[in-house]
Amino acid sequence: MQCPFCNDSDTRVIDSRLAGEGDSVRRRRECLTCKERFTTFETAELNLPRVIKSDGVREPFWEEKLNAGFLRALEKRPVESDAIDSAMSRIKKRLLSLGEREIPAMKIGELVMDELRNLDYVAYVRFASVYKSFEDINAFREVIDALEKNEKSDSITLNSVVGKQ
Repeated sequence: MQCPFCNDSDTRVIDSRLAGEGDSVRRRRECLTCKERFTTFETAELNLPRVIKSDGVREPFWEEKLNAGFLRALEKRPVESDAIDSAMSRIKKRLLSLGEREIPAMKIGELVMDELRNLDYVAYVRFASVYKSFEDINAFREVIDALEKNEKSDSITLNSVVGKQ
């Protein structure tokens, strides 16, 4: 590993430990030349499947695009960044576990909706409104009614979750 301070390639590992959800290794390193210390992260390079868009166009999976859509739905919502990172990690793991070389964009959207439903109902409805191309208020009502029905079965009402009285 090359030192980011003096560019020398003579470094040693001082400490290693698992990072994140155990899918990466955090290594503390020291340069033997300049004695500076720095941290590196090691992750397995896995190929996520190509995405088949609704118009049939195939494109590489863009993690940045997934992150942007996810964060747009969660904008100004009280969700911790660790919970967001964990949800994103679960989505990628599920995509990898499918073992497919290509996957429809609709499947990715469903995985995102599943994670958002567990994180924040408002973000879920925001994402669903774009993903499902809501065209009128009835489409919103159907999604909210389904969420409320699901929550009532768990003995928590949607109104109490989103703060309505």
